[in-house]
Amino acid sequence: MTPGDKLRLLIADDHAMILEMFQMFAGQTTDMELITAKDFDEAFGQIRDHGPFEIVLLDLQMPGMNGLEGLERALPANQGKPVAILTGNPTAHLVDDVLARGGSGVVPKTMPLKTLANAIRFMAAGERYVPLELLSNRTAAREALEHPLTEREFSVLEHLADGSSNRDIASALSLAEQTVKMHVKSICRKLGVSNRTQAVIASRDKNLL
Repeated sequence: MTPGDKLRLLIADDHAMILEMFQMFAGQTTDMELITAKDFDEAFGQIRDHGPFEIVLLDLQMPGMNGLEGLERALPANQGKPVAILTGNPTAHLVDDVLARGGSGVVPKTMPLKTLANAIRFMAAGERYVPLELLSNRTAAREALEHPLTEREFSVLEHLADGSSNRDIASALSLAEQTVKMHVKSICRKLGVSNRTQAVIASRDKNLL
């Protein structure tokens, strides 16, 4: 972008009220030009026909997204320019997944408009945006455990939450499968549960994921 150019922003969400709110927001922001879409297919068509955009925001739950598959499709279509996730229920685990797949961040729908404008400009400049409260909540939750998990145990726990098998976790983390089993056993003991499914549920209840 050169001085005086408007930041071209694409926002896709299947709720008309959300899009209307963003349209009002863009109308009050002199340096942004907004295009909207009602589902992923329409958003992908906009990127293909009118992109790349300086930044794209995709609602995580709208039709066509299929979880974060939509993010992975949109990134190359937008020619490497920022693509972020819009959601009403941001979690630390979601942020980790989005960043790991090359996304530019996670934007809560409850964000104040002034903060939203700053987050959009921040990501459009090539930075990654993570809501501070998510990082604070997870740090506080980790410190509150009577028997804190190690960083390696947290890594294993995140893979458990994705439904990965011990073999897959071992491969992803370059560990022996028996070592993964030991970590899973330790995680369950520290969380006071008896199996991996309960460990994932408990960790989410405690805001660890």
